[in-house]
Amino acid sequence: MKPREILPQSAAIAACATRIDGAAGVAELVACARQARALAAALYRERAGAAFATTALSRLNDAVTERVLALLADRFRLPAARWCWLGLGSEGRLEQTLSTDQDNALVFSAADDVEARDLRELFLPFTRAANQALAECGFPLCDGEVMAGNPRWCLSVAEWREHFGAWVRTPEPDALLNAAIFFDFRALAGDVALAREMRSALRQLTLGNAIFLRMMTVNALAAPPPLGRLRDFAVGPGTGAIDLKKFGSRIFVDGARILALGVGIADTGTSDRLLGVAGEGTVSAADAEAWVHAFHTIQDIRLGTQAAADGMPGNLVDPSRLNEFDRRVLLEALRQARTLQQLLKSRYQIET
Repeated sequence: MKPREILPQSAAIAACATRIDGAAGVAELVACARQARALAAALYRERAGAAFATTALSRLNDAVTERVLALLADRFRLPAARWCWLGLGSEGRLEQTLSTDQDNALVFSAADDVEARDLRELFLPFTRAANQALAECGFPLCDGEVMAGNPRWCLSVAEWREHFGAWVRTPEPDALLNAAIFFDFRALAGDVALAREMRSALRQLTLGNAIFLRMMTVNALAAPPPLGRLRDFAVGPGTGAIDLKKFGSRIFVDGARILALGVGIADTGTSDRLLGVAGEGTVSAADAEAWVHAFHTIQDIRLGTQAAADGMPGNLVDPSRLNEFDRRVLLEALRQARTLQQLLKSRYQIET
C-alpha cells in the first residue's frame, strides 16, 4: 500500500478519535463506534493489513470505553478507592476484529476482605451501567458474563491474586478456560498501577511453571489446524467451512500465551509475545517471524469475511471459495500453526 493511500484513512482515524474524546453522551458514542468499525473495514479493503486494521480498531474501541467510563463516573458516586478497568481477551491483546463482544473486568484497591465486599457493592452499579452502555455502542454483552458488572469479576487486587493462584495451582478445565481469557488483561482506564501489580503477581505464578504450562498446552492442542494427511484442508462432514478463529488464529494466540507466560513476558499481543520469546531465545527468530506472518494472514481472511458481511460474525471460511493464491497462503498459514503446536508438544512432552 502506498503512503498516499494510507494518509486519508489515518486522518479519518484521528478525526474519529477526536470525536470520541469530545462525545457528550452515549448516543454520540454509538455513532462513533459504528464509524470506527467502518474505518477498520475500509482499511482492510485498501490492503492496509490485518495488524494495522485490528490495532487501529482496538485503539478506537479503547477510546470509546474510556469515554463511556468518564461520562458514567460523573453520574455515579464512586468510592475514593483506586480502580482500573481491564480489557480481556482480544481487547486485551489489541486484536479485535469487526465482530466482538465484551470481555472486561474491574480491579480496585482494598485494605481487607470486608472493605473489598463493601467497595464491590459501590462499584457494581457503575460497572453494570458501563456494560450496558458498551452494548448500546455495538459491543454485545458476553454470553459467559465475563464482564465487570458481574460481581465475580469486580474484585480487589488481593482477590484477583487469589483467583490467579487457584487457577494455576489447580488447572482444571474451568480454570484453564479462565486463564485463557483473563491472563490477557490490559489496563484501559483508571489507575494502571493496579494492573501492573496483577501482572507482577501472575509472573511469579507462571514463570517456569512447567506443570501449569503443560496443562495449558494440553488444552490448546484440543483444537488442531484442519489439515489433511496429504496436501489439503481437512473439513468436517457435510460442510466445507473452517472456523478460522477456533482452528486458526486461536492456535497462535494460545501458543504465544503459553510461551510468554513461561518466560515472564508482560506483553499481551500475540505478535509481541512471539517476537518476545524469540528475543529470549525460547524459539528461533525465523520460526517466530513465520508464525507472526501466518497469524496475520488468518486475521486478514477473517477480516475480509466480516467486512463482506457488514461486521456480522464471520469466522467460517470455505477454502474452495477463496482464490487460488489466498487458498495456498491459508494452507501454509495452517501448516505454521501445526508447527507451533508440534513445538509445544515437544517442549512439554505431550503424546497425542
